[in-house]
Amino acid sequence: MVADVTPHAAPGGDAWAKESALIAWFRERGSALVGFSGGVDSAYLACVAVDALGSDRVLAVIGKSASYPMEQWSRAREVADRFGVPVLELETHEMDDPRYAANPVNRCYFCKTELWSRLVPVARERGLACVVDGTNADDLSDHRPGRQAAVEHAVRSPLAELGFTKDDIRALSRARDIPTWAQPSSPCLSSRLPYGTAVTPLRLARVEAAERALRALGIAGDLRVRFYGETARVELGAAELVQWQTADRRRALHDAVTGAGFRTVELDLRGFRSGSLNRAGEPPSVEVLA
Repeated sequence: MVADVTPHAAPGGDAWAKESALIAWFRERGSALVGFSGGVDSAYLACVAVDALGSDRVLAVIGKSASYPMEQWSRAREVADRFGVPVLELETHEMDDPRYAANPVNRCYFCKTELWSRLVPVARERGLACVVDGTNADDLSDHRPGRQAAVEHAVRSPLAELGFTKDDIRALSRARDIPTWAQPSSPCLSSRLPYGTAVTPLRLARVEAAERALRALGIAGDLRVRFYGETARVELGAAELVQWQTADRRRALHDAVTGAGFRTVELDLRGFRSGSLNRAGEPPSVEVLA
């Protein structure tokens, strides 16, 4: 999978300066626990932490639950194995919290509260000086209720604090040969359900199965399967949307998604839009596939 990024992007002097500042930031603290999802940001952060401190003073923790895609877990383990990042896996239980399961607009707050309430004690028990997450400077302008949970648990966000943009992180990751440099963003599976639609393991599993089936067709780049009951609405990146125009390819999309348990498949003709469920008032522009 390749995100829609400049194929030959290289870090500029400003990006290298930020990385030097990040290494210094870690060394000032001496040790760290990294919230590690295996996404672009946390993978880069964990690798730099190990580079700055050594593997004996870093612990990357994966919080596993029904909302965490297995594909992302595989990428997290691949990065950890390749770059010598020590990993601990913990089960998180946000699904047991009725406030989270109800899927309000601040759902992420309850998820991150569960995550940090488990990770912060691990850091304390192991004598690690700080807990960090992969929030970057671009994230600060988006709807991120989980940030409040991080603040409440004294979790630091050095990428945001030092001004790293997503482009910086991708370019620097590529320079370090971290394979996540070009992967699409992949938030938790619950983000595919409209606010107010209850989050259940069965619904998340159906979404995950549909996205896995579409990836198996060869779809790369940004992809979301949005859950609307028996209907799945598929969002593809702009380049993929153009490539999947023929009747045969549309039929393949339909069959892949219905094979995951949906009855109706819609293709969003506006293409992939990060946080599209935050703009529920927009009129849809969809094609029903058959």
